[in-house]
Amino acid sequence: MPRLVKGDMALVVTGNDAGKTGKVLKVFPGKDRVLIEGVNFIKRHAKPTQKNPQGGIQEREAAIHVSNAMLYCTKCGRGTRVRHTALSDGTKVRACGHCGEVIEKPRV
Repeated sequence: MPRLVKGDMALVVTGNDAGKTGKVLKVFPGKDRVLIEGVNFIKRHAKPTQKNPQGGIQEREAAIHVSNAMLYCTKCGRGTRVRHTALSDGTKVRACGHCGEVIEKPRV
């Protein structure tokens, strides 16, 4: 099971945006990178197109390395390492390393 998946809340540990939290928008497992909402903004120059007739400078999020982010437990209110536990029926789930709260419900 991966450490971070789409839809998780993540805490940025290092870099210019250290301490910020946001929702994981996309995970790039082959590149070990994650895209987090509201974190690591970059500027891109865009030519005018039919979709964007004005063009100009656009700001958007860029991916950060997965080692610079950790899972954010909403119950604890802090970043945590992921612990893998098995439920009574044998399904594996991710849990908070501090409080043991199940992060992901088993898939049906």
